[in-house]
Amino acid sequence: MLRTHHCGELRIEQVGHEVTLAGWVNTTRDHGGVVFIDLRDRSGLVQCVFHPEHSPQALAVAAAAHNEWVLQIRGNVRPRPAGTENLKLPTGAVEIEATVCEVLNACKPVPFPFDEDKEPDESVRLRYRYVDLRRKKMRDILELRHRAVKAVRDFLDAEGFWEIETPQLWKSTPEGAREFIVPVRSAPGKCFVLPQSPQICKQLLMVGGVEKYFQIARCFRDEDARADRQAEFTQIDMEMSFVEQDDVLDVVERLFSSVMKRVMNVEVPTPFPRMTYAEALARFGSDKPDTRFALELADVSDIATRVEFKVFKDTVANGGQVKCLAAPGCAAYSRKEVEVLTDIAKRFGAKGLATWAIGESEVKSAIAKFFTPEQMNEIFARCGAKPGDLVLAVADKAEVVAESLNRLRLELGKRLNLIPEGTYDFRWVVDFPMVEWNRAAQRYDAKHHPFCMPNPDDLPLLDAGFEAPNPGSAEHPHTRLRAWAYDLILNGNELGSGSIRCHRRELQERIFRLLGLTPEQAQRRFGFMLDAFEYGAPPHGGIAPGVDRFIAILAGVDPNIRDVIAFPKTANTTDLMTGAPTELDAGALDTLGLRVVATEADEVTT
Repeated sequence: MLRTHHCGELRIEQVGHEVTLAGWVNTTRDHGGVVFIDLRDRSGLVQCVFHPEHSPQALAVAAAAHNEWVLQIRGNVRPRPAGTENLKLPTGAVEIEATVCEVLNACKPVPFPFDEDKEPDESVRLRYRYVDLRRKKMRDILELRHRAVKAVRDFLDAEGFWEIETPQLWKSTPEGAREFIVPVRSAPGKCFVLPQSPQICKQLLMVGGVEKYFQIARCFRDEDARADRQAEFTQIDMEMSFVEQDDVLDVVERLFSSVMKRVMNVEVPTPFPRMTYAEALARFGSDKPDTRFALELADVSDIATRVEFKVFKDTVANGGQVKCLAAPGCAAYSRKEVEVLTDIAKRFGAKGLATWAIGESEVKSAIAKFFTPEQMNEIFARCGAKPGDLVLAVADKAEVVAESLNRLRLELGKRLNLIPEGTYDFRWVVDFPMVEWNRAAQRYDAKHHPFCMPNPDDLPLLDAGFEAPNPGSAEHPHTRLRAWAYDLILNGNELGSGSIRCHRRELQERIFRLLGLTPEQAQRRFGFMLDAFEYGAPPHGGIAPGVDRFIAILAGVDPNIRDVIAFPKTANTTDLMTGAPTELDAGALDTLGLRVVATEADEVTT
């Protein structure tokens, strides 16, 4: 190799040794004809000193070098002179007395400074990602990701799991998200898709007798990107045969407890707390609640029926809810501050926000006249409010109340510094609904995916609702049907969803029927899977925690997962470094039998 040692590994024990280093110029300084270069590789950096009397040739090369030039330096390790040690560096007790210096490559001026205290513009970082990855923050994240994934592999190997790759070219099996389509030259007019997940493949592996499978799997979904979502992402895909829900949860708990100890040196107690989906929505307004802080929602719908405030009474009479939460110490909020909170609630569907500022001797509220003192005190007691607090209430459909108050809760958690730093709160949300009503399409959609096993206690509800009126209403049997499904939550983020799977053809066909698929449609889309269930498919279940989101939390960059992916896309799914996606030339399109047309929105579409 071009070096005998890494820059960051040199210590006082190597004093007197001749070493050869290779790396990048981190900084260069000329002190009256003596040049100092801090040479850096991924292990760290070390100071190299160039004296005219030791090697004029090496000094001349060093004096001409600039930041980020790639150098090879040979010299002797010596102690730094007394009083010049740098205690902030692991290598700060030594330096290299350079005798040879060779330029391996020069570097143009970098597009942004390597200042760890100031984050460069993200678009520039993505354009020059190969430079951005040299920054210590990015190197540390890549190393963290490597160590976490290795810890996952080591644990699952010890548990008897086999790592098996599944296809990246797959059959279109629409399961919710839009798929990326791959035209095939050898089959004109036909296409593969990039898999949304290995879900079907891993179930077929269970039919094949693998019993314990995992994969650090690449997944693809043609959806709009956001801070915590990319069109291509990575998950820890897992599946096990002959298990029930508790078995899966136990393995996953021990997996993450092991990874946290090995990678972060943090003890995570097991078992993780569990909360039902219904409880999570009732208490926090979210199926991925951040339970690191309190500030829970309180249902005051029963009180609302007895007050004179028409908005509250009519909302409950029409099947809606009234819920509130108490913002501690916020009674003195100005009108402008309250308007900001109101705008947040409106952004997530609420028509408005009712507020009460509780003073020591009076309550300030635009709607106080519609409530008796007893009614207000009952509301305040319900949400745990006390003098000095600001009570916020939303009246609307249940889903609007939940979403708007959840967003307000999270905003207040940040504003009031209620969220403790350096904590890792793992928990499960269980008993998810099997389906949810799609008002626009007037049909049921799978809450997780269509291969979940219904909760055994609710199986009678699977067929009971087809003749019942008002699908989607709270009273309809199908809306009460629970799946044997579970989500792993960390600090208010959904790390992964899983379930016990359906493994019998007859039951899977009944589930497809519930989702509005005819037998012909089910056979066309999933016939190969239904056929497999007739060949001794064992009971099985699994989960697929997301690698990117998990590492973002550990690295402290949550929710921006772009920082934990070596080459991510922007929010509009563009690669600023390569310019992708790009147009295909006419010859490539002809080979594939494709042509480009303009849509009504004047967008170019293949």
